[in-house]
Amino acid sequence: MDGTAELLFYVNGRKVIEKNVDPETMLLPYLRKKLRLTGTKYGCGAGGCGACTVMISRCNPITKRIRHYPANACLIPICSLYGAAVTTVEGIGSTKTRIHPVQERIAKCHGTQCGFCTPGMVMSIYTLLRNHPEPTLSQLTDALGGNLCRCTGYRPIIDACKTFCKTSGCCQSKENGVCCLDQGINGLPEFEGGNETNLKLFSEEEFLPLDPTQELIFPPELMTMAEKQPQRTRIFDGDRMTWISPVTLKELLETKVKYPQAPVVMGNTSVGPDVKFKGIFHPVIISPDGIEELSVVNYTDNGLTLGAALSLAQVKDILANVILKLPEEKTQMYHALLKHLGTLAGSQIRNMASLGGHIVSRHPDSDLNPLLAVGNCTLNLLSKEGKRQIPLNEQFLRKCPSADLKPEEILISVNIPYLRKWEFVSAFRQAQRQQNALAIVNSGMRVFFGGGDGIIRELSIAYGGVGPTTICAKNSCQKLIGRRWNEEMLDAACRLILDEVSLPGSAPGGRVEFRRTLIISFLFKFYLEVSQILKRMDPVHYPSLTDKYESALEELHSRHHWRTLKYQNADPKQLPQDPVGHPIMHLSGIKHATGEAIYCDDMPAVDRELFLTFVTSSRAHAKTVSVDLSEALSLPGVVDILTEEHLHGINSFRLLTKPEKLLSTDEVFCVGELVCAVIADSEVQAKRAAQRVKIVYRDLEPLILTIEAAALVHIYLDGSVLVTHGGIEMGQGVHTKMIQVASRELRMPLSNIHLRGTSTETVPNANISGGSVVADLNGLAVKDACRTLLKRLEPIISKNPGGTWKDWAQAAFDESISLSATGYFRGYESNMNWETGEGRPFEYFVYGAACSEVEIDCLTGAHKNIRTDIVMDVGCSINPALDIGQIEGAFIQGMGLYTIEELNYSPQGVLYTRGPNQYKIPAICDIPTELHVSLLPPSQNSNTLYSSKGLGESGVFLGCSVFFAIQDAVSAARQERGLFGPLKLNSPLTPEKIRMACEDKFTKMIPRDEPGSYVPWSVPI
Repeated sequence: MDGTAELLFYVNGRKVIEKNVDPETMLLPYLRKKLRLTGTKYGCGAGGCGACTVMISRCNPITKRIRHYPANACLIPICSLYGAAVTTVEGIGSTKTRIHPVQERIAKCHGTQCGFCTPGMVMSIYTLLRNHPEPTLSQLTDALGGNLCRCTGYRPIIDACKTFCKTSGCCQSKENGVCCLDQGINGLPEFEGGNETNLKLFSEEEFLPLDPTQELIFPPELMTMAEKQPQRTRIFDGDRMTWISPVTLKELLETKVKYPQAPVVMGNTSVGPDVKFKGIFHPVIISPDGIEELSVVNYTDNGLTLGAALSLAQVKDILANVILKLPEEKTQMYHALLKHLGTLAGSQIRNMASLGGHIVSRHPDSDLNPLLAVGNCTLNLLSKEGKRQIPLNEQFLRKCPSADLKPEEILISVNIPYLRKWEFVSAFRQAQRQQNALAIVNSGMRVFFGGGDGIIRELSIAYGGVGPTTICAKNSCQKLIGRRWNEEMLDAACRLILDEVSLPGSAPGGRVEFRRTLIISFLFKFYLEVSQILKRMDPVHYPSLTDKYESALEELHSRHHWRTLKYQNADPKQLPQDPVGHPIMHLSGIKHATGEAIYCDDMPAVDRELFLTFVTSSRAHAKTVSVDLSEALSLPGVVDILTEEHLHGINSFRLLTKPEKLLSTDEVFCVGELVCAVIADSEVQAKRAAQRVKIVYRDLEPLILTIEAAALVHIYLDGSVLVTHGGIEMGQGVHTKMIQVASRELRMPLSNIHLRGTSTETVPNANISGGSVVADLNGLAVKDACRTLLKRLEPIISKNPGGTWKDWAQAAFDESISLSATGYFRGYESNMNWETGEGRPFEYFVYGAACSEVEIDCLTGAHKNIRTDIVMDVGCSINPALDIGQIEGAFIQGMGLYTIEELNYSPQGVLYTRGPNQYKIPAICDIPTELHVSLLPPSQNSNTLYSSKGLGESGVFLGCSVFFAIQDAVSAARQERGLFGPLKLNSPLTPEKIRMACEDKFTKMIPRDEPGSYVPWSVPI
């Protein structure tokens, strides 16, 4: 077996050659640290947030076609990139060359606030456009399913996406020939009085056209390499790991014989997170590259054979194409698989993960394995000993030795048979979030009648998420063979399955009663689906479903998203260059979209820079018996370990509360408390050493336990202006508003004004940025500084009223007039007696109202926000685009707070929900189908900045309108069932709480554990 230590790939059109590559190096740190391409962000490190999205391009040597797909750079070992082209956000456009239309539109549509997620959003959209220059809105929202955003609420990002779609954003419901977007919101009358309202925050006429012919080409050298690929295995040896990439099936089998325990890795979406977060180490990894036999797509008389190396995204495309070609009765299994593939992870993971890897990993919450298990699918295996075929059944999923792969075997392909007439398959799942979330429970179900008599000949039911592996209800199904498909059979089936698929009260994952209910709720849905099909096939012998049952088969509202906005036009008496009241783009929007905005972690490392990693407590309320640092200190690269003894009596910090210890001493009070800190040459070395610190604990008995701002303004001789203020830009657009203030006060175009980042060198003693008052306080300080300068320059301007700012600045310089001024605002006066509760504590209040309409699925607990209307009082908005962005973003945050974002702790105090795989925030699929935002006509308030009001994210509480809408829906469902008693629902109103509140015969049927008879897996907060 020949090997080479040279890795060749391209990044943004430039060749990269690396020798002696470490297989443990991921693409993300390589881009950021080695190539200094910091536009690709490090978010979660687990492929769950999309901040590190890049485009990977590869050439298929057989078809000669280039495949572009999005991928998470945090999970891609650079060893896997041989012969690939990587495109980052810097590679598609920059302010130094030419920005790409995607970058321009996401910025000008106000789709960026803090900007951290923006490069990932840009790359997901860009990759889709490389494959589909005129996508549908469904394709775009699907492409963004793996990208999370905390700031914008996704709505302006969708607006940017719509500009690329070939279909109109109009709902096509035109009353009296007028689009609803051009009327008052949903026919409501316009606000009386004041100026006319505006409905647009950007102008599409300004956008650069999308020209696919101008995109970066796939490197010709890589095309040649793909066509003339040398038939030899590539080997990369690192300090701890060896990466082997066979390029032929023969080499792969030989390698597997030599290293039978080595995992076969395609996309690294399963092995990668295990290595990073669970500490699992593999000295050898086998990664096949371009082996044709692993990517087969064969159509036979009996079904479809798919290669194990096909990505889930490729499988999704293949199945969609097959469905178009075959009769409907044959393709129900493919429809069911497509349904789950549409919600499984995000687009990036689906393009990386392989079909074979997903099957062989056998995760207990796999969405595909329960379906494949009930569908009589088979696995084609190969080893040096020859071929073998095994069924994908419960024995395989349980890893029974007699039904599993042998260590030296490789999964080559999967056979998925067609369905027969009178055979039906369905798929079900329920998760904390509709998309990009592991299922709480999922299921695949299949029944075969053999004829139109409704007698069950074959029945297969499998569940995921209810045990350590996928569970097949084999005994229950066997007992139901020969039964007629009716409600008596359904009742018997529910009881049999609850007995067979049992969950103990302390089952990992918690939500035990909810999961038990889903087991039979899914079965009821399957019963209804099949009954409806039978009725359609033979209306004479099968009765129609009642209306209340038919509603259980309807999907939740799924129309495409659209919105209307309404805000007051700027005062027509304003000067033409006065930007106040206009929807000005975020000052940093373009740099966010191009990846040129520099965050703390993007700054270059300084010479001899060290890394610090904390060692935290694994216990809550315990005595620290001993801390052994010897093994950690002996590791290479470790400089020192900081303990409380090093702090010499200053071991405390304080933030608005009484002082707290920085590092624990002899007692810890919570899991995650800081114990010590490892200092090493690199982040990797520091983290490895932190894992080697040995701590012994002894558990203890349980216990139950005026604002000021300033600004500095300079005028330069060329007529330009520099503004510095004391507020921190965190995405809310305070820098943009400060420039608008300076522009109005100095009567100067925005293009002449520049802003320098906040620094105590220019504005000392600045106060905290928070409480929705940053724009107020700093804006009034900027206004004060500008007026001070204008007063100084009045004699100069009066002598030459037709001059330019450059002329006036030069004249002032000649007369030794200072062109620098400091403005100051001490804050609003508070007239409040907190002891008596009398007085006026604030200068003004921010008012808002929201009304939401939702649908719920009473059988699963899923909900969909159909529509939300928001009216907000922001006074005279300085920048409607920024203010509306804050309103929408805050609303979606609040919606998540009250419906999705659940904290779960172990009984020992360990927080389970620590990352995007456990703690779910709203994704693009969760936003309202319709969102209507109106800014209330302003009233004059002379004490504030231009009669405006500071917003921040004050609209978070408006998200509770979704909570109360769900509560009303639950109450309505209960009343239909004769339940009129008091109902207590706590936030967050998750699918579990919704389902269990919709009491029915299934919630009454499940077994209940006596409180105190078990230790629960989690304690929800």
